[in-house]
Amino acid sequence: MAAVRQNNYHEEQNRQNILKMRAVLETLPSFCKTYFRGIEEYTSSRTRLAYAYDLRLFFEYLQEHNPVCAKPEMKDIPLEVLDRLTRIDIEEYLEYMSLYEKEGREITNDERGKERKLAALRSLYNYFYQSELLKNNPASLVPMPKKHEKEIIRLEPNEVAILLDQVEDGTKLTKKELEYHKKTRVRDVALLTLLLGTGIRVSECVGLDIQDVNFDVGGIKIRRKGGYEAVIYFGEEVETALLDYMEERNHIIPMEGHENALFLSLQSRRMAVRSVENLVKKYASRVTTLKKITPHKLRSTYGTALYRETNDIYLVADVLGHKDVNTTRKHYAAQADERRRSAANAVRLRENPPQARD
Repeated sequence: MAAVRQNNYHEEQNRQNILKMRAVLETLPSFCKTYFRGIEEYTSSRTRLAYAYDLRLFFEYLQEHNPVCAKPEMKDIPLEVLDRLTRIDIEEYLEYMSLYEKEGREITNDERGKERKLAALRSLYNYFYQSELLKNNPASLVPMPKKHEKEIIRLEPNEVAILLDQVEDGTKLTKKELEYHKKTRVRDVALLTLLLGTGIRVSECVGLDIQDVNFDVGGIKIRRKGGYEAVIYFGEEVETALLDYMEERNHIIPMEGHENALFLSLQSRRMAVRSVENLVKKYASRVTTLKKITPHKLRSTYGTALYRETNDIYLVADVLGHKDVNTTRKHYAAQADERRRSAANAVRLRENPPQARD
């Protein structure tokens, strides 16, 4: 009997997204199936699923607030309805998304959330407009919400050291947390050191398999956003932490289907993104209460440190996997300004400049 091939993390995530997508499609207007088949070649299953959820919200809104969709069930809404909507209809929908109630709870969307919802609508309209099945494209007339740039939150070098020390000794953990810490300390040190020492995304971290780590070249093979593979190299501190964990990992019997996973939970299953987020929150909250530290903030911390050391924005963009260097430049522009300020007193014009007057 042939052995069943085990999906890797990314293949399994893709499979789950496809199954969820099929379920959502059963509730959407029938023309949406044509649209999602049309964009399948150049979008990821994760993107399509996010679009499907956002489009369902849009059609739910139309049924509740727009007379053109008051009568038919959602799946029976005809494509012609999209031609009857105007720019004002879409702007009213986005305004409604700022604050609305669903299943007894209030839901809010900032400019980023509304930007994603408008992007889904634009994609839907563009597909049918370019296919000449719609005469109008009101979504293209609505400008993207203006985003207010958020301050980049990162740990300072001394905070990084304190964080890793905290993971090592667990001195500030509660009695109950210490019980778990005894079992997970080596894994936690390796995981946090890897995130801080490479800047990889949390999804890339939990997706690592044992065979993705190559100590001969000092690198890990990860799957980037967009599906392409890349090798990221690590330094001595990461190597030491990973070797310590690998020694422990070799003695763990994983659950069926999780044999290849690098980082395992206490249930011997591949760690989930949410588990790593909770892990980072637990340790970081003992280091600083003023900053909300997430795995992505550890990524920002690494990017900042790398830019400070190299002053090479293109290297930082490449290592972090940014497709557009302007994304990197936007995040680390403050560091460039910091270096320019240091130039103010770097050059002396006279050996004995006059003293400032009282």
